[in-house]
Amino acid sequence: MKKILLLFACCFIAIHTFSQTDEKKWNLGLHGGLMQYSGDLGRGFYKTDQAAYGFAGVSFSRYLGRHFDASLFFTRGEFGYIQRNQPLNELGNPNSFLVRTNTANLIARFYFTTPNTILRPYIFAGAGTIWYEAVYNIKHERFEFSVPTFGGGLNIRMGDVVSLNLQESFLYTSTDNIDYKNAGSDNDMILFHTAGLTFNMGKKHDEDKDGVVDKNDKCPATPVGAAVDKTGCPVDSDGDGVADYLDSCPQISGIASLAGCPDKDMDGITDKEDRCPDVVGPKELKGCPDSDKDGIVDTDDKCPGTKAGYKVDAAGCTYDNDKDGIMNEEDRCPDLAGSLSLKGCPDKDVDGVSDLDDLCPAIKGTIENKGCPEMAKEDILRITLIASKIYFETNSAKLKLISNTQLDDLSEILKKYDGVNLTIEGHTDSDADDAYNQTLSQKRTESVRDYLVSKGIDASRLTAIGYGETRPIADNKTAAGKAKNRRVELKTSY
Repeated sequence: MKKILLLFACCFIAIHTFSQTDEKKWNLGLHGGLMQYSGDLGRGFYKTDQAAYGFAGVSFSRYLGRHFDASLFFTRGEFGYIQRNQPLNELGNPNSFLVRTNTANLIARFYFTTPNTILRPYIFAGAGTIWYEAVYNIKHERFEFSVPTFGGGLNIRMGDVVSLNLQESFLYTSTDNIDYKNAGSDNDMILFHTAGLTFNMGKKHDEDKDGVVDKNDKCPATPVGAAVDKTGCPVDSDGDGVADYLDSCPQISGIASLAGCPDKDMDGITDKEDRCPDVVGPKELKGCPDSDKDGIVDTDDKCPGTKAGYKVDAAGCTYDNDKDGIMNEEDRCPDLAGSLSLKGCPDKDVDGVSDLDDLCPAIKGTIENKGCPEMAKEDILRITLIASKIYFETNSAKLKLISNTQLDDLSEILKKYDGVNLTIEGHTDSDADDAYNQTLSQKRTESVRDYLVSKGIDASRLTAIGYGETRPIADNKTAAGKAKNRRVELKTSY
């Protein structure tokens, strides 16, 4: 009894594990047929000189795919064998046997055709158990395995529910003495010639819950809640190829890449999001053009012709900080009002030189002198005379005291003309070598420069250059010529 319950438990598990068709996944089969034996007593498969032994069976199947299912097959019946003219074998046992058997086999079937065809040939393989009851020649019930179980068959579809099943099943037993003989190297085998009817069961499935059964559903993966037509496909009200549940504009034909919304100017921005739906424009400007590339769209730009690179305000116009009518980018003095002729810079002394460039912004001067006034002729002559009266100690850069008075006068002139720069040039005769003369002349000009700095003249206005003996103005072969060549020259400039 316990073993019977075990077999039915296996049956229950199989029913809840396997399926038959894609729409009605469960299948129940009722079968009957004949059993034949092949073993040590003889090869009885497909022979007619043996008694016919019948069996009945039931199968439970579950669909696994278009070409596969799994089935649990139960049978109960009898099989045996009669060896003619040999009443006893060498052990004193009859050369014939008869057993009552119960089998349970789990098999996987491969179908060569799809479920919607009428003829579905298949092959299968699996394994199972055999239970021999304690009747006839068997005094005690026994169990063994059928490994493997294999064969083939044909399902003939007679409708959505009923099919005719024809099957040949071979069970290879795990022992070799059910016939009381163990003479060969192969175990005993059982052949089932099976015919039956199978019944597909279960409700019609609607996997996507759209109200159209899967068999008739041309769009079986429709999301839950999406409106569908009678074929199970999502409704597309505006006919733009985008289903309503995906269409952001379900009543207006649009473009699939824009979630079904239209884009009249084809700039990649839907009309409902495009500030300028009839004119092409970039996404960052909400679909509006910006002809002068100043970041202000044309519809908002009050100054549409702005030059590239110019900064603009919210109205698209360039900045003019000092309100002098000249844009900052063109205004040399953007924070000080000025004239157009001076590129936006002021000119306090009205000498034609902007304060930005005027070395003497508070005194009217000339353009040639960078806004500073011309030096008086007497001051120019005085500088020339001072230059001729600057003396140094022999072979030294040290100024003689007599030179200080001259340099004091020179500093006063430079203070009077604060826009004037002074270049101090030093020269020597050809006595001594070139390097010595070059160094000496340089040091002497630096002595003059340092003295003027000590008198309050800005060092940036003074340039000291020594030329050594490279620029003579007289013949170095005479004492008079050498005296002329040993000199300091003072040159003014703006």
